[in-house]
Amino acid sequence: MFRKILIANRGEIAVRVIHALREMNIASVAIFSEVDRRSLHVQMADEAICVGPAPSSESYLVKEKIIHAAQQVGAEAIHPGYGFLSENAAFAKACADAHIKFIGPDHRAIEQMGSKTAARRVAIAAGAPVVPGTEKGVSDPKAARKIAAELGYPVLLKASAGGGGKGMRRVDREADLAAAMNSASSEAEHAFGSGEVYLEKLIERPRHIEVQVLGDEHGHLIHLGERECSLQRRHQKVVEESPSPLMLSKPELRQQIGEAALRIARAVNYSNAGTMEFLADQSGHFYFLEMNTRLQVEHPVTESVTGIDLVRWQIRIAAGEPLTLKQQDIRWTGSAIECRLYAEDPENNFFPSAGRLTQYEEPSGPGVRVDGGVYPGWTVPLDYDPLLAKLTVWSDTRTSAIERMRRAVSEYRVLGIKTNLALFAQLMTDPAWIAGDLDTGFLDRFMQTFKAAKPGAEATVASFLAAAQTATLQPVATQNNEPSSLWRASGRRGLLR
Repeated sequence: MFRKILIANRGEIAVRVIHALREMNIASVAIFSEVDRRSLHVQMADEAICVGPAPSSESYLVKEKIIHAAQQVGAEAIHPGYGFLSENAAFAKACADAHIKFIGPDHRAIEQMGSKTAARRVAIAAGAPVVPGTEKGVSDPKAARKIAAELGYPVLLKASAGGGGKGMRRVDREADLAAAMNSASSEAEHAFGSGEVYLEKLIERPRHIEVQVLGDEHGHLIHLGERECSLQRRHQKVVEESPSPLMLSKPELRQQIGEAALRIARAVNYSNAGTMEFLADQSGHFYFLEMNTRLQVEHPVTESVTGIDLVRWQIRIAAGEPLTLKQQDIRWTGSAIECRLYAEDPENNFFPSAGRLTQYEEPSGPGVRVDGGVYPGWTVPLDYDPLLAKLTVWSDTRTSAIERMRRAVSEYRVLGIKTNLALFAQLMTDPAWIAGDLDTGFLDRFMQTFKAAKPGAEATVASFLAAAQTATLQPVATQNNEPSSLWRASGRRGLLR
């Protein structure tokens, strides 16, 4: 087993990995940009190294700096978390070349599945259903018009590299196709360094279903069931749950979609944690969408219903241990829901909200889990994704899990910045959400109602926030104000480099 692991990430996922490392008695090394010097993950780690200024292109995305940091402290492995370099095949290969273990799949698997068009070809060869579309990028508008006519409008233009909705455009008629191609290609080039786009038939009112897979380096692969990820804003997930309400009404689908996910994973000799993403239409037919060759943000809901610690298994697999879990051993118990707490304003098109957290208190109680990366007095920067924490609840039924989430949201206290807590409070009372009548356009429709609602009229947390804004706040002590080369946290002494 490893003695020391560097975490090439920040925020709540870095904290999550540190927790796992502490349990496994493995020393942790954090990296940070200059703006993150006082972040929670830096204070919790045994050692921390600055890798550059605030822009991620000069710090968290610089492969050479991160590998040098790992070599400097003698880290034997790097955990990439998600985002940043987690799906960068060149980084995984650079780690291998430097004799540092990348905690994730082999760089060849990342390369095969990192391109959506290449991943489609793998899925087709493996016999998995895919959304009708092109298997290669399309650059010629004339050829694109012909393909779109064959597929039938509406169609989707999608970036071949990357994800998160960037480089994606819906096209409802031929007259709009050329302009949409230029726009999507330009955005994709800026975001991912590749302007290649491809065409897919648009599935109306689809559900976004993903399947967690886990494999070792000895050829053993299993799936850990599905997650419903249909609640999205700008193609970014906001609320996830497991099991999917669709599976509750069609239980045979779990085996079918799980087997399809494993066929694709076997085709690329996949190891470590990964996720196959599918679209499902309203009748339950599903289609492979893409693969995320990393740990997902929403992994806590899978951990909650299976009892399996995915981060610990990532580390064990990377250390060469065989997977002792067999498919027939996996059981799904109860229902789990995750809400992503963002520093953003839902009433202003989810615009990021930076600033100092004058108050921050997490809910607790049976079946409540918070994966957080912040603390009272910390200043939320504008430089990165505004995710502050993930609130996950588990209960024996979906109905009681919703009730538990409603309670937990009402007990979450965040002041000093705007968040989406009021959105969650109102969502948990929405009849369509409670009924599980979901698709990827759900949140857009819901926001029309949310924006029309008076603040505090329906959301418990909104009324609390309105009252709390006028309350007298006690000063919050900041941490580690003294200039020092040493940080102390939880009785541990960590070297800050």
